[in-house]
Amino acid sequence: MRKGDGMPDALSEHYADLLEGSYDCVDRLVLNAYFRMGHSGGGFRTWWQKLYGSEEHLDNAHLMRLAGRFGRRLRAFAKARNIPVVDCKRGERKHEIAEAYLSRHTGKPGLFLILVSKAQAPVWEISGKCHLERKKPMPYVNHYSFHIWDPEWGHITLKISGHPPFPAQVILNGHEYVACQARRKKIDFEKEGNCFTRITDAAGLAQIADTLSEERMIGRLTEVCERWIYTTCLCFALSLEEQERSEFHYQYSVYQAEYSRNLLFQRGARMEQVFQAMVDRSRAPLGIERVKTLLGCKRRPTFHRKDSPSRRWGVVVEKPTYDLTVFKIVCRRITLKIYTKGERVLRLEALVHNTKELGCGRELIRFPRIVVRLRQLLERFVQVLSWVDFCFIADETLEQLPQSAWVGQTRVGGIDLNQARMRAVAEAVVTLAALPRGFSASTLATEVQSRGQAEYTPRRATYDLKKFRAKQLVCKIEHTRRYEATRNGVRALTALLVLRDKVIKPLLAAACRRQRHRQTRNLTVVDQHYETLRSTMSKLFIELGIAA
Repeated sequence: MRKGDGMPDALSEHYADLLEGSYDCVDRLVLNAYFRMGHSGGGFRTWWQKLYGSEEHLDNAHLMRLAGRFGRRLRAFAKARNIPVVDCKRGERKHEIAEAYLSRHTGKPGLFLILVSKAQAPVWEISGKCHLERKKPMPYVNHYSFHIWDPEWGHITLKISGHPPFPAQVILNGHEYVACQARRKKIDFEKEGNCFTRITDAAGLAQIADTLSEERMIGRLTEVCERWIYTTCLCFALSLEEQERSEFHYQYSVYQAEYSRNLLFQRGARMEQVFQAMVDRSRAPLGIERVKTLLGCKRRPTFHRKDSPSRRWGVVVEKPTYDLTVFKIVCRRITLKIYTKGERVLRLEALVHNTKELGCGRELIRFPRIVVRLRQLLERFVQVLSWVDFCFIADETLEQLPQSAWVGQTRVGGIDLNQARMRAVAEAVVTLAALPRGFSASTLATEVQSRGQAEYTPRRATYDLKKFRAKQLVCKIEHTRRYEATRNGVRALTALLVLRDKVIKPLLAAACRRQRHRQTRNLTVVDQHYETLRSTMSKLFIELGIAA
């Protein structure tokens, strides 16, 4: 067992007996490639003068000709080399088209597919006296997706706009990189889609995956971009001589990134049981309104023991179709989720849709810092899941909760969960516990208001947070005005809320029911267990003399 810092997390440690191993890996990575000079009016004018020697032809017609030349050259090149060019219609899933062609690809390095689709992009418009301004709103123009097989990164995609200044995106996959490097080091593995399902040398594979977060990866990312973007993509708009004459050079920034932790279970059935139980226990306390399930047909291969010949040969279903449940928490442009991947892999993932949200810079030189921040977000998510999954109440906490306490020199009241307001605050604290950078009093107030407390204000939230801090259920983040729930705080609050809502209230409601209803026929197993529990608790209340 391992994770990024070399120690097993609480969740992996708890299910260690069911796991074969685990590994962390940078997953999908999207880099923005941009020509900085071309994104300002003065810079674009200067670049045009270097390209053509003057501003004589700086007009809309010549800009459109430049875009048209891109498409004509590209199609002529592809036709001469029998490279398929597919014009995608609106709504088509381009990655599925690419996968179909990739399955027939021989693995030879180079370009094997070009997809053409329309998307928004910045486009310059020339008005009187060569005045440059952006078209608003941004128009939909042709984008060309170059699907390339790289010897070090496997399948990569370069998507470039046909209009100057030709902004581009480079889409990479960390699992593909790890697979290519593992083959070079002759590490035996089996891979289904975007995950490893069998690993003979887990330590060696983990060591390769860890290189994705090192400083030297900045150079490798730059190298793979520059290996293809000028000679394979941009050359249709500007020849190499024109690129050199106009000093056209891309700079790179990290736009999107994913970081995943993959738990490899010994048996797929056990993984399903663990995951579904985790969803059931965690959904309500964490305030998940919707758990999306994509229904499919279960066709799991027959389970073989570790020492059986079938297991030794590693028979793998090539394209399994399973039930897929996605457990997701969305926090602005950050998504945290758990889902099953393949037959026996449970994946926990932190995804940032725009790295600006992380507040640590977007330039490519910031890449290791971005990976560290994503790892921290994932660690927090895993911690909160484990706290909710293994909740408990210490006896001293239960007794001292309603009593007053001190925060510094201030005496505050206790926490009475019989009050609707305090119950709403407790539920909101557990819901916000998974937020990556904690929460503020205003965020807590908004969450409590959504639970029926319309008059709840940030001022009240600040006072109630003092109560929770006095009981060590919540702590304040140093040098900020934000708070985060503690480990024991999440466990205690979750246990209290679950016991009250799922056990005490139903039992009291059943015990106090006076009217006898006609017995339902064809009771399910769950109904029979509930009826047995209700009747037994009623007898217990009568025996203790507390029945109404």
